[in-house]
Parts: sequence; structure tokens; C-alpha cells
Amino acid sequence: MIETKFSFEKLAVWQEVRKLVAECCSLVNKFPKEEKYVLGDQIRRAVVSIASNIAEGSGRVSLKEKMHFVEIAYGSLMEVYCQLQIACDLKFIYETDLMNVRS
Repeated sequence: MIETKFSFEKLAVWQEVRKLVAECCSLVNKFPKEEKYVLGDQIRRAVVSIASNIAEGSGRVSLKEKMHFVEIAYGSLMEVYCQLQIACDLKFIYETDLMNVRS
């Protein structure tokens, strides 16, 4: 196991988001080929943005700045969920996949 060096690595929320990144990337692999590079890329970028903003915010000094990055991360989370709902509507993933991500 890699030793944690940065404070964000100890955050439970960041650790959970890493699992979400892996899960979303796995779901995107189920998409039809032409959608892996359209909707799939949007999902990948947004889900990685969640983890990145949590990490970046943890390095900020002021509480106001930290909260700003948490708000951005939350916005990206809502974006990912919306995009996964669309993927479910388009039958790229199953509703059970969507519910698993949501829980």
C-alpha cells in the first residue's frame, strides 16, 4: 500500500470518489463505441473533476476557498449523475447500474 503524503488522501470522501471514478469508467466501457468518445468522455472528465477539486480544495488555506472547491466538486457530482441517467435512458447502462452508483 502506498503511504499517504497529502492530507486529501486521508479524506474518506476522496477515497469514496476514487471508487466512483473506477465504477464510472467501467460503466462507460459498456457504452456503444461511438458514445464512448462523446457522453463517455464527458462522464470521465466530470467524475475525475470531483476527485481533483476535493484534492485541490484540501490544499487551500482559507475555509472559504476550501468550501468553494467542495461546491465545484458537488456540481461535478450532479453532472455525472445526470449524464449517467441519460446513459440509462439511452439503454447504454442498466437502471441497476445507475442505482448502484447512487448508493
